[in-house]
Amino acid sequence: MSERYFEGIGRRKESTARVRLSNGSGKFIVNEKEIEAYFTRHGDTGTILEPFSASGEKRNSYDVSVLVKGGGVTGQTDAVMLGLARALIKFNPDLQPPLRKGGYLTRNPLVKERKKPGLKGARKAPTYTKR
Repeated sequence: MSERYFEGIGRRKESTARVRLSNGSGKFIVNEKEIEAYFTRHGDTGTILEPFSASGEKRNSYDVSVLVKGGGVTGQTDAVMLGLARALIKFNPDLQPPLRKGGYLTRNPLVKERKKPGLKGARKAPTYTKR
């Protein structure tokens, strides 16, 4: 009994999300929990679901299953959003122009800058003393 689904991979910082999209009744499961139970921060669920509103698709007509690993809450949120947008395109290629225009298909390349030798952090230098 194999159910047909479309998969999208999303990454941000140290997070990786595998998003599976299939026809269904609107269930959104993240790591075997409901989306509201997994992403408890205010606004995170809205950020994740933006590709649905940008493409004009109804959330209730899809079942979404997500496996997300690594990173923190912000990285995981953006990784799931990117994976969802990529899965929507595999489901329906006609959705690419609105998702591309909204910026949902571009991976955010920003990561934490490494610490350099002789500095306190990535850029902060020790206090200069003349004597």
